[in-house]
Amino acid sequence: MRWKKTLQLLDVHCEGEVGKVVTSGIYDIPGQTMTEKMDYINKVDDSLRRFVCLEPRGAVNQTVNLMIPPCDPSADAGFIVLQADEAHPMSGANTMCVANALLETGMIEMQEPKTVLRLEAPAGIVTATAECKDGKCERVSLDMIPSFVDALDQTVTTEEWGEVTFDIAFGGVFYAVVAVEQLGISITPEHTADLVRAGMAMKEAANAAYDVQHPEIPSIDHIAYAIFVERLDANTIRTCCTLWPGRVDRSPCGTGSSAISAVLHKRGELAVGEEMTTVSIIGSRFRVSLTGETEVDGKTAVLPNVSGRCWTYGMSQLALDPDDPFRDGFALPDAWGPEAMHIKWE
Repeated sequence: MRWKKTLQLLDVHCEGEVGKVVTSGIYDIPGQTMTEKMDYINKVDDSLRRFVCLEPRGAVNQTVNLMIPPCDPSADAGFIVLQADEAHPMSGANTMCVANALLETGMIEMQEPKTVLRLEAPAGIVTATAECKDGKCERVSLDMIPSFVDALDQTVTTEEWGEVTFDIAFGGVFYAVVAVEQLGISITPEHTADLVRAGMAMKEAANAAYDVQHPEIPSIDHIAYAIFVERLDANTIRTCCTLWPGRVDRSPCGTGSSAISAVLHKRGELAVGEEMTTVSIIGSRFRVSLTGETEVDGKTAVLPNVSGRCWTYGMSQLALDPDDPFRDGFALPDAWGPEAMHIKWE
């Protein structure tokens, strides 16, 4: 074998959502800040992201978390979330996967019954508290990035779904938060195709109609996902985040739950100190609470805490043969949906 590059990954999922973690083989990414490192991947050289996320090494139902040294000296570790479309500034489920990987591999010594980590993503520092027993992370609780509402009750017109109302909120990335009953469907597995189609249309229409930009992190300048919500009872909301190029989040979505909590707080439906549960399309759950309020450039923001469970299910190694004609990765519509045709690989 004549491998030019090798990467070791820990295979982890958070409440059903795959978030693999690169544990060795990468030293660093150019940039003075984590945001600059994310921008380098998105704007200068995306070969590593394509290598790990696209076929034949990647799959449509996974995210890969790139572990790199933190820029903030107070942080224990740094990471960047890599997905099929781009490197993202933050993900709650993937932060839990990273914490799980660091502790269960011994990269950071586990302390029982609790270990506290400071993890640096491009969107900022997240404090993770892991409940540990007998060498296992049983639950990870995240003090999330300050979350805020950008605008309530916005509307767009889509070809298939007509006029749809949504809220724009930031929970680590920007979301279009959509009440699913407007579509005449529910958040259930048999409706995943409809949800994906509607989510892709909503994201495109919302980005075309509305400009967003984080006031302190200019690189966060678009709506990353449409997330559908369905209230089950006073304290329980079923969620469905739709991800490019066409799939649904298997977890309840951590940054999405944070964005939803900001919307509920803005509407007077969730107060500081109160808790709720978000439920995924497969029935997995996150606990969500508001621990306080703050401000982001004059905007009222909330401080969500989101917790869930992760499981390590394997280890893998990726390698690049220098003669491999598909080093840049590819995606086809049979598995990835029609949006895959936007990925250039030939």
